[in-house]
Amino acid sequence: MRRTAIMLTGFVMVLALGATAQESRSEISVQGTGFFTQDTNGQGVSRTTTNTGGLLVGYRYHFNSWLSGEANYGYDRDTQKYFSVGGLSRVQSDVHTATAAAVINLPFRIARMNPYVLGGGGSLVFEPTGNTGGFVSGADTQAKGAFLYGGGVNYALTTHWSLRAEYRGYVYKDADFGVRALNTDSWTHTAQPSAGIVFRF
Repeated sequence: MRRTAIMLTGFVMVLALGATAQESRSEISVQGTGFFTQDTNGQGVSRTTTNTGGLLVGYRYHFNSWLSGEANYGYDRDTQKYFSVGGLSRVQSDVHTATAAAVINLPFRIARMNPYVLGGGGSLVFEPTGNTGGFVSGADTQAKGAFLYGGGVNYALTTHWSLRAEYRGYVYKDADFGVRALNTDSWTHTAQPSAGIVFRF
């Protein structure tokens, strides 16, 4: 929980700094998300993950009409299932996502829709919940560096309010929670489709 509090505090500071920079270029967003992780195999271990949903909040600053920078925090909870000769192990964890990205607004608009693409990086922090039936002895909180790519579209409702539909993809090394028996030594991919609302100020 301490690590979560630190991440949230840092995110709020980024929001505050950006908001004071130039108000007319700032926007905040709140989105509901899906969270779908690709299965992996390696070193005699197969890993699957439950599909889940979560929340994504963000701040975006527009440097000009085509380039923006953004910072996002996401929260999801899923269960990683590891199959090996030793049997089945489950680790339920809260997944905290902290990322920064460059956003390129595409030079064409269709009616009120403004499409964009994005790319960047950050970290996915896997924090075991310790709940019964979803915990492995020795499992600890683990952060994994991730490459982020994606795109989306904003649909303007008014001068300040928009709807957003977005897709984000994360590429990172499999989490093993510091437990050698859970290590697949594989790369994985999480797809995060989302939709929500944006306020520009």
